[in-house]
Amino acid sequence: MKTRFFLITIIALMSAVLPSMGQTKTVMPTAYSDFRPSVITLSDGRSLRQNLTNIFLKNSSLLYMSGEVAMEANMENVLRVDFEDRSYVNLNGQLGWLVDSVGHNLLYCVELFDQVAYESNLKNNVNITNIDFSQGAVSTTNIDMNNEGDYMMPVVPTYYYMFEGKLVKAKDRDVQLVLPKDKRRQFKTIVGEPNFSWVDPESLMLLLKFISTTNNN
Repeated sequence: MKTRFFLITIIALMSAVLPSMGQTKTVMPTAYSDFRPSVITLSDGRSLRQNLTNIFLKNSSLLYMSGEVAMEANMENVLRVDFEDRSYVNLNGQLGWLVDSVGHNLLYCVELFDQVAYESNLKNNVNITNIDFSQGAVSTTNIDMNNEGDYMMPVVPTYYYMFEGKLVKAKDRDVQLVLPKDKRRQFKTIVGEPNFSWVDPESLMLLLKFISTTNNN
Protein backbone atom coordinates (compact mmCIF):
# COMPACT_ATOMS: atom_id res chain seq x y z
CA MET A 1 0.00 0.00 0.00
CA LYS A 2 2.92 2.31 -0.47
CA THR A 3 3.70 5.05 -2.98
CA ARG A 4 4.11 8.81 -2.89
CA PHE A 5 3.49 11.11 0.01
CA PHE A 6 1.70 14.43 0.07
CA LEU A 7 -0.21 16.60 2.55
CA ILE A 8 -3.89 17.37 2.10
CA THR A 9 -5.58 20.28 3.85
CA ILE A 10 -9.01 19.30 5.11
CA ILE A 11 -11.58 21.85 3.93
CA ALA A 12 -15.36 21.83 4.36
CA LEU A 13 -17.13 20.11 1.46
CA MET A 14 -19.23 22.29 -0.84
CA SER A 15 -21.03 21.10 -3.97
CA ALA A 16 -23.34 22.49 -6.64
CA VAL A 17 -25.07 20.27 -9.22
CA LEU A 18 -24.84 21.14 -12.91
CA PRO A 19 -27.44 18.80 -14.47
CA SER A 20 -26.80 19.65 -18.13
CA MET A 21 -23.12 18.74 -17.86
CA GLY A 22 -23.44 15.85 -15.44
CA GLN A 23 -20.95 17.66 -13.23
CA THR A 24 -20.62 18.68 -9.63
CA LYS A 25 -18.24 21.23 -8.14
CA THR A 26 -16.23 20.85 -4.97
CA VAL A 27 -13.49 22.61 -3.03
CA MET A 28 -12.22 19.20 -1.93
CA PRO A 29 -9.83 17.03 -3.95
CA THR A 30 -11.48 13.98 -2.34
CA ALA A 31 -14.82 12.21 -2.62
CA TYR A 32 -15.55 12.65 1.10
CA SER A 33 -15.11 15.75 3.25
CA ASP A 34 -13.36 13.67 5.91
CA PHE A 35 -11.29 10.49 6.00
CA ARG A 36 -13.45 7.59 7.12
CA PRO A 37 -13.34 3.83 7.76
CA SER A 38 -13.40 1.32 4.93
CA VAL A 39 -12.68 -2.32 4.25
CA ILE A 40 -10.02 -2.75 1.56
CA THR A 41 -9.83 -5.95 -0.47
CA LEU A 42 -6.37 -6.49 -1.90
CA SER A 43 -5.58 -8.12 -5.23
CA ASP A 44 -4.24 -11.20 -3.43
CA GLY A 45 -7.64 -11.72 -1.77
CA ARG A 46 -6.76 -10.41 1.69
CA SER A 47 -9.04 -7.87 3.38
CA LEU A 48 -8.02 -5.22 5.86
CA ARG A 49 -9.81 -2.42 7.66
CA GLN A 50 -8.43 1.11 7.62
CA ASN A 51 -9.98 3.76 9.88
CA LEU A 52 -9.03 6.82 7.80
CA THR A 53 -9.46 6.46 4.04
CA ASN A 54 -10.78 8.51 1.13
CA ILE A 55 -10.91 8.65 -2.68
CA PHE A 56 -8.55 11.06 -4.46
CA LEU A 57 -10.49 12.77 -7.28
CA LYS A 58 -7.38 13.63 -9.29
CA ASN A 59 -7.05 10.03 -10.48
CA SER A 60 -9.76 8.19 -8.48
CA SER A 61 -7.23 6.36 -6.32
CA LEU A 62 -7.34 5.28 -2.69
CA LEU A 63 -5.93 7.54 0.02
CA TYR A 64 -5.23 6.51 3.59
CA MET A 65 -3.80 8.37 6.56
CA SER A 66 -0.48 7.39 8.10
CA GLY A 67 -0.11 9.58 11.14
CA GLU A 68 -0.75 13.11 9.86
CA VAL A 69 0.24 12.30 6.28
CA ALA A 70 -2.13 11.22 3.49
CA MET A 71 -0.69 8.39 1.41
CA GLU A 72 -1.80 7.26 -2.02
CA ALA A 73 -2.17 3.51 -2.36
CA ASN A 74 -0.56 1.49 -5.11
CA MET A 75 -3.66 0.72 -7.17
CA GLU A 76 -2.14 -2.50 -8.51
CA ASN A 77 -2.65 -3.89 -5.01
CA VAL A 78 -6.25 -2.70 -4.53
CA LEU A 79 -9.21 -4.76 -5.76
CA ARG A 80 -12.10 -2.95 -4.05
CA VAL A 81 -12.87 -0.54 -1.24
CA ASP A 82 -16.09 -0.72 0.78
CA PHE A 83 -17.24 2.35 2.68
CA GLU A 84 -20.42 2.39 4.76
CA ASP A 85 -22.40 4.14 2.00
CA ARG A 86 -20.59 3.07 -1.19
CA SER A 87 -18.60 0.23 -2.68
CA TYR A 88 -15.74 1.05 -5.05
CA VAL A 89 -14.12 -1.39 -7.48
CA ASN A 90 -10.80 -1.04 -9.29
CA LEU A 91 -11.63 -0.40 -12.96
CA ASN A 92 -8.35 -0.39 -14.86
CA GLY A 93 -6.56 1.51 -12.10
CA GLN A 94 -9.40 3.86 -11.17
CA LEU A 95 -11.93 3.35 -8.40
CA GLY A 96 -15.52 3.41 -9.59
CA TRP A 97 -18.48 3.25 -7.22
CA LEU A 98 -21.37 0.90 -7.79
CA VAL A 99 -24.48 2.80 -8.92
CA ASP A 100 -26.87 -0.12 -9.44
CA SER A 101 -27.19 -3.52 -11.09
CA VAL A 102 -29.40 -5.69 -13.27
CA GLY A 103 -28.72 -9.29 -12.33
CA HIS A 104 -24.98 -9.77 -12.62
CA ASN A 105 -24.55 -6.75 -14.91
CA LEU A 106 -23.45 -3.57 -13.14
CA LEU A 107 -23.23 0.19 -13.60
CA TYR A 108 -20.22 2.01 -12.13
CA CYS A 109 -19.28 5.67 -11.90
CA VAL A 110 -15.72 7.04 -11.88
CA GLU A 111 -15.46 10.65 -10.70
CA LEU A 112 -12.48 12.85 -11.57
CA PHE A 113 -11.98 16.56 -11.22
CA ASP A 114 -11.15 18.39 -14.45
CA GLN A 115 -7.80 19.94 -13.57
CA VAL A 116 -7.24 21.44 -17.03
CA ALA A 117 -10.60 23.23 -17.05
CA TYR A 118 -10.10 24.38 -13.47
CA GLU A 119 -6.67 25.90 -14.08
CA SER A 120 -7.78 27.46 -17.38
CA ASN A 121 -10.78 29.10 -15.73
CA LEU A 122 -8.62 30.64 -12.99
CA LYS A 123 -6.05 31.94 -15.48
CA ASN A 124 -8.74 33.49 -17.67
CA ASN A 125 -9.94 35.58 -14.72
CA VAL A 126 -6.53 37.08 -13.95
CA ASN A 127 -5.73 40.41 -15.65
CA ILE A 128 -2.13 41.54 -16.06
CA THR A 129 -2.07 45.31 -15.33
CA ASN A 130 1.67 45.93 -15.64
CA ILE A 131 4.77 44.18 -17.04
CA ASP A 132 8.19 45.30 -15.83
CA PHE A 133 11.31 44.23 -17.75
CA SER A 134 13.79 46.06 -15.53
CA GLN A 135 16.93 44.63 -13.92
CA GLY A 136 17.17 41.72 -16.36
CA ALA A 137 13.98 40.06 -15.11
CA VAL A 138 10.29 40.10 -15.93
CA SER A 139 7.77 40.91 -13.22
CA THR A 140 4.03 41.37 -13.52
CA THR A 141 1.27 42.98 -11.54
CA ASN A 142 -1.98 41.02 -11.60
CA ILE A 143 -5.58 41.59 -10.62
CA ASP A 144 -7.27 38.32 -9.62
CA MET A 145 -10.94 38.59 -10.66
CA ASN A 146 -11.87 35.08 -9.52
CA ASN A 147 -14.70 34.82 -7.01
CA GLU A 148 -15.19 32.11 -4.40
CA GLY A 149 -17.13 29.89 -6.81
CA ASP A 150 -14.30 29.95 -9.36
CA TYR A 151 -12.05 28.13 -6.90
CA MET A 152 -14.41 25.15 -6.78
CA MET A 153 -13.16 22.24 -8.88
CA PRO A 154 -15.42 20.72 -11.57
CA VAL A 155 -15.94 16.99 -11.00
CA VAL A 156 -16.86 14.99 -14.10
CA PRO A 157 -18.48 11.53 -13.88
CA THR A 158 -17.66 8.79 -16.37
CA TYR A 159 -19.89 5.71 -16.36
CA TYR A 160 -19.00 2.10 -17.12
CA TYR A 161 -20.99 -1.08 -17.47
CA MET A 162 -19.65 -4.38 -16.23
CA PHE A 163 -21.52 -6.45 -18.82
CA GLU A 164 -21.11 -10.21 -18.82
CA GLY A 165 -17.82 -9.76 -16.96
CA LYS A 166 -16.49 -7.25 -19.51
CA LEU A 167 -15.87 -3.58 -18.75
CA VAL A 168 -17.72 -1.40 -21.27
CA LYS A 169 -17.60 2.39 -21.27
CA ALA A 170 -21.11 3.88 -21.27
CA LYS A 171 -20.78 5.47 -24.69
CA ASP A 172 -22.74 4.92 -27.89
CA ARG A 173 -20.12 3.08 -29.93
CA ASP A 174 -18.74 1.02 -27.02
CA VAL A 175 -22.16 -0.34 -26.04
CA GLN A 176 -23.14 -1.08 -29.64
CA LEU A 177 -20.12 -3.34 -29.98
CA VAL A 178 -21.47 -5.72 -27.30
CA LEU A 179 -24.94 -5.94 -28.88
CA PRO A 180 -26.08 -8.38 -31.56
CA LYS A 181 -26.75 -6.60 -34.87
CA ASP A 182 -30.49 -7.30 -34.80
CA LYS A 183 -30.82 -5.33 -31.52
CA ARG A 184 -28.95 -2.20 -32.57
CA ARG A 185 -31.96 -0.49 -34.16
CA GLN A 186 -33.89 -0.67 -30.90
CA PHE A 187 -30.77 0.49 -29.07
CA LYS A 188 -30.58 3.59 -31.29
CA THR A 189 -34.24 4.31 -30.58
CA ILE A 190 -33.60 4.22 -26.82
CA VAL A 191 -30.51 6.45 -26.86
CA GLY A 192 -32.19 8.79 -29.35
CA GLU A 193 -34.99 9.69 -26.93
CA PRO A 194 -34.91 13.40 -25.93
CA ASN A 195 -34.58 12.59 -22.24
CA PHE A 196 -31.78 10.07 -22.64
CA SER A 197 -28.34 11.15 -21.41
CA TRP A 198 -25.05 9.28 -21.15
CA VAL A 199 -24.37 11.07 -17.85
CA ASP A 200 -27.77 10.34 -16.28
CA PRO A 201 -27.79 7.21 -14.06
CA GLU A 202 -31.53 6.60 -14.64
CA SER A 203 -31.06 6.63 -18.42
CA LEU A 204 -28.08 4.33 -18.14
CA MET A 205 -29.95 1.90 -15.91
CA LEU A 206 -32.84 1.72 -18.38
CA LEU A 207 -30.33 0.94 -21.10
CA LEU A 208 -28.65 -1.68 -18.90
CA LYS A 209 -32.02 -3.38 -18.42
CA PHE A 210 -32.46 -3.47 -22.19
CA ILE A 211 -29.03 -4.91 -23.00
CA SER A 212 -29.28 -7.40 -20.14
CA THR A 213 -32.61 -8.64 -21.51
CA THR A 214 -31.26 -8.91 -25.07
CA ASN A 215 -28.39 -10.99 -23.76
CA ASN A 216 -30.80 -13.50 -22.30
CA ASN A 217 -32.81 -13.87 -25.50
